[in-house]
Amino acid sequence: MTTESLGTALRALRDASGQTGGAVARRASMSASKLSKIENGKVRPTVQDVDLILTALGVSGDAKEQFLAAARAAATEETAWRVLRRMGPWKHQRTIQAIEAGTQTLKLFQGQLIPGLLQTPEYASAVLGLPPALPEESRARTVTVRMERQATLYDRDRSFHFLICEHVLRWLISDPLIMALQLDRLVSVSRLPNVSLGVVPVGPRMPDFPMTCFSLHDDRLVIVETFHSEVTTRDPRDVQLYADTFERFGAVALYGDDMRTLVESVRNAFLPQQERH
Repeated sequence: MTTESLGTALRALRDASGQTGGAVARRASMSASKLSKIENGKVRPTVQDVDLILTALGVSGDAKEQFLAAARAAATEETAWRVLRRMGPWKHQRTIQAIEAGTQTLKLFQGQLIPGLLQTPEYASAVLGLPPALPEESRARTVTVRMERQATLYDRDRSFHFLICEHVLRWLISDPLIMALQLDRLVSVSRLPNVSLGVVPVGPRMPDFPMTCFSLHDDRLVIVETFHSEVTTRDPRDVQLYADTFERFGAVALYGDDMRTLVESVRNAFLPQQERH
């Protein structure tokens, strides 16, 4: 399916639904101009874009899967961070928010940073201040949307499974007090009934090594982050690979009181450092 024919098909679906482009664009977390360019074949939509548009149109089940299959000229898509930065990183946060809103079970593995859904505003700002740092206004807008995303954690109809490598807890990317408060946040969120939070300790023998961080959405979609880009795949073989990887790390992780004891010990080690600042 060409970009033009895909856009024409999406436009036909929207016309049949009786919805305006503006209404569909809002529900799909994109601008009306972007939707118009997609429908007119001027912009090739990503699989994520198509998924969000179909969801906004109320297309589901087999029909949605058949349409997505036709849109997958390539099972894997890659978007450079520099492109997302140029577009406005807060807009990308909106896209991720929409994907999370359509996810019943989220599994997220992090070997680099505290996951965005668990970050405090101060920690998030410190992350976005790392090179290449975002301008102050852009950073503030991105942090705001990232914090808005966290409301989904309190939806009891959804479940969240986080795995964080122990070294992530110890990486001093900001003032020690900010790190300590961030670790307090982890302990607090771990007590939510729909949240499973595991920490992969440095002591035991590991089943693998953390090449990347990734999020697994209902065993249908994986988003992988690398140094230079974000990679999205829906290929069932790739999805299963990441699901298996998550389970292997999960088997050696610490949970519950054992996890909280470890996190609190790392937090306590930051406090004397803060006193010296």
